[in-house]
Amino acid sequence: MARRKPKSKAGTYSVFNVTYEDGTVTSNRRVPNDQLDQSFGDALLDLARTAIQAQDNEIAQRSNRKRANIKSITEA
Repeated sequence: MARRKPKSKAGTYSVFNVTYEDGTVTSNRRVPNDQLDQSFGDALLDLARTAIQAQDNEIAQRSNRKRANIKSITEA
């Protein structure tokens, strides 16, 4: 008997495109939807910026290479 594939969690992430001050662009940066809770009135892009900055800081800490500051964020 064949096994069924588990259902995917398609709605668990939101995707953003990020432009940095040095001109680099990263596409399809995923942010978990639980970090985008707007119940306190914060704007979606502000919450996404905070989450992506935290991701960048973690990556910089592991690789010892600091990322440029975020210039803008758009929803993909």
